[in-house]
Amino acid sequence: MTKRTRIFVGILLVYALGVGLLMYRLLADIDPRYRESAEESLVETAHLLAALVEQHSVDGQLDAEQLRPVFRSVYARNFSARIFDFEKTGVELQALVIGRDGIVRFDSIGQREGEDFSQWRDVRAALSGEYRARTTPRIAGDELSSVMYVSAPVRSGGEIVGVVSVGKPVQSLNQFVAAARRKTMLVGATSVAAVLVLAAILSMWLVRPFGLIADYARYVRSQRSFSLPRLGRRALGTLGAAYDEMRDALAGRHYVADYVQTLTHELKSPLSAIKGAAELMQEPAMPEADRQRFVANIGRETQRIQELVDRMMELAALEQQRRLPKAEPVALRPLLEELAASTEASGASRGLQVELAASDDAWVEGEAFLLRRAIGNLLANAVEFSPAGGRIHIALTARPRSIDVSVRDHGPGIPDYADERVFEKFYSLARPATGKRSTGLGLAFVKEIAELHHGRVTLRNADGGGALATPRCRASRRRRPERPASRQPLCCTVAAGGGPHRWKRRRSPGCCPSRAMTTKPPSRC
Repeated sequence: MTKRTRIFVGILLVYALGVGLLMYRLLADIDPRYRESAEESLVETAHLLAALVEQHSVDGQLDAEQLRPVFRSVYARNFSARIFDFEKTGVELQALVIGRDGIVRFDSIGQREGEDFSQWRDVRAALSGEYRARTTPRIAGDELSSVMYVSAPVRSGGEIVGVVSVGKPVQSLNQFVAAARRKTMLVGATSVAAVLVLAAILSMWLVRPFGLIADYARYVRSQRSFSLPRLGRRALGTLGAAYDEMRDALAGRHYVADYVQTLTHELKSPLSAIKGAAELMQEPAMPEADRQRFVANIGRETQRIQELVDRMMELAALEQQRRLPKAEPVALRPLLEELAASTEASGASRGLQVELAASDDAWVEGEAFLLRRAIGNLLANAVEFSPAGGRIHIALTARPRSIDVSVRDHGPGIPDYADERVFEKFYSLARPATGKRSTGLGLAFVKEIAELHHGRVTLRNADGGGALATPRCRASRRRRPERPASRQPLCCTVAAGGGPHRWKRRRSPGCCPSRAMTTKPPSRC
């Protein structure tokens, strides 16, 4: 993953984290806000009922019987109140009247009269002139049956003679909380989508404000019939091309500068060697043996420059390709068998052995020529870094969606300082046998080929010594159909009347009907 991609992914992660944290805080804050609103209404209701009870309490004696027919009538009422998306059809408010001793004197639902409520904190606080609220499950262990209570004191002659406690089931609030959370999530998702659309629009506006529209209009004018899907694909293709042009324009200058700098550095050494040899050859009294040695040095360094330039041009042409021009199913087993045979032949002078482990055939979608070049480069590196009499292992591993080709040698492996630089352009390690370095473009070439085949390549030290290179490509879902053997009869072209250059074809079981006649070579009809 490139630094630019990492920065882009990092920005997306920070944006997603910020939006997620904001949504989490908003969703967590919805329930307390709804409960605070409901508590404020319950406080007013509690003081309203407390004032009503105070009017009928004489000499400090609580009288709540006037509330019984009122609540009986309220609970029996049938109505329909549409509150946004919810319909309310009944009253869920509960009321308790509690004496100064904490005993319940009146319960609107008639279930807890006579119970001792003196230890509930809202009742205890109201009896002492303070305010508290509580949420208590009506059924122990069942949070869905929780009721939120607030209490207000009942006074007679300036003294607190009782408490009115008003409750509201929490379940009636949860439906509003759930609806608010759904709407908040919808707004958040819509905002994210709107930001992405805005980013796309800004990208189009900054990249090609007029060229994109002009290309699209030109394409529309050239069409005889209107096809919305075709126009959509054309617009996306034009947008993708515009993005590629912008990316190339931004990165091209630095890319060329880096290429020129590294190429100049690599050419400096062979050019210095050629210059030094040419100056020494100008000496008149140089021995012939030295002169031949310097001539050989000039030829070798010239060949190195030529190889470097050729490989660089080949790699540059490969990097310009966005995709393979012609991808087709490629069988890897025959390709690996061919490469293994040629590698063993090239390493025969050093006693190298090549072992191929490919029990099952595997197919990839790509170009056989490039795949042969990529694996051939890895095998060439394995030959150069293998000791005399060593072995090179080639393994083919097929997975449901990818294919791995492993090339392992038993050489010195990769030094720690070169582990992160092996795929850099012009970076090369000295060969153990000769001490010389290559152009440093082989592994970069392999990396580009792997990426064109929707894969990647890794190079690491193998367990037990040596280096292990593993290019991975995407598996092909189709295979190239086998060509059936031709069953057509053999044709002979024989001379016909009218001149030696006039020929006609005849079908025959084997050869021509008359050997005396002048014939052309047989061919298939």
